[in-house]
Amino acid sequence: MKLYYHPLSGHSHRARLFLSLLGVEHELIEVDLMKGAHKSPEFLKLNRFGQVPVLVDGATVVADSNAILVYLAGKLNQTDWLPQTPAAEAAIQRWLSVAAGEIAYGPAAARLITVFGAARNAEEVIGRAHGILSIVEQELSGGEFIVGAHPTIADVALYSYIARAPEGNVDLSGYPNVNAWLRRIEALPGFVEFRKTPVGLAA
Repeated sequence: MKLYYHPLSGHSHRARLFLSLLGVEHELIEVDLMKGAHKSPEFLKLNRFGQVPVLVDGATVVADSNAILVYLAGKLNQTDWLPQTPAAEAAIQRWLSVAAGEIAYGPAAARLITVFGAARNAEEVIGRAHGILSIVEQELSGGEFIVGAHPTIADVALYSYIARAPEGNVDLSGYPNVNAWLRRIEALPGFVEFRKTPVGLAA
């Protein structure tokens, strides 16, 4: 398998993290976002949205980080990571939607300001980040992982941008359940770290 990624992209890290947790051999191909490589004709053939990550598995091309998580779990029959009961699948899909919604427009957007110089309203996106972190904190009060007693792709989808939220000036000190959950993810066999950037509260 080949993973087209960027080391500072949390979406990319989701895919890379799951590949590593599963012990899947893969080739990492860095896409230079700063030089616009993600908008090149060659890359747009892989993902017409011009975004990383993209997974290439033989003749199969999967774009979108959450789609990659679902694909890998299904292809490799990882029913612990993606349970097949309707209730469990629905619960996981709920959190994949949160990763693509509230996480993207909260902690991920806050980090875009400090890491990539994006034009965002810092107060607004930091407020959104604390809104979703409060919900995650409450959710984790009932268990060690976000859906059930063991990790699933929901945890992988949420981890990267929450872990690096301080880079976007989002303080995690008031979320003990979230911090304990981050440490549990980081203790999993095969865990691979998301590259740190010394900006924001992490400076």
